[in-house]
Amino acid sequence: MAQSLKEHAEKYPPLSITLPWEDPFSGERVTVPLIFTTTRRGAIKRATFDGKSWRPAVEAAGIVPTRATGMHALRHFYASALLDAGKSIKALASYLGHSDPGFTLRVYTHLMPASEERTRRAIDDLFADGGG
Repeated sequence: MAQSLKEHAEKYPPLSITLPWEDPFSGERVTVPLIFTTTRRGAIKRATFDGKSWRPAVEAAGIVPTRATGMHALRHFYASALLDAGKSIKALASYLGHSDPGFTLRVYTHLMPASEERTRRAIDDLFADGGG
């Protein structure tokens, strides 16, 4: 995947586009480099991407499109993976566009498969070192 993204970026360099950021009606606009754009070199709308790109790719891979295989599930995975890796909840909230890190914890935390094993190891290590 990384190689494919690199090749895409070489063939189609990121395009800087100025967009309304947090609130489309606030007037605050932010310029960001977009890796993927529409054929008219504009920002791709979420619903358009999901219906015209993501869902067909999921189906082509032989996966039944469901809520669990939808594009939004990747957001949950991203948040959970970063939290599982020990990243700051405050930083993650910022990455996700949340002003309240508590909201991020309530909504975007899911136990990752390695979490339980790492937790057991941490306690085992504590007692092995004579700390308990």
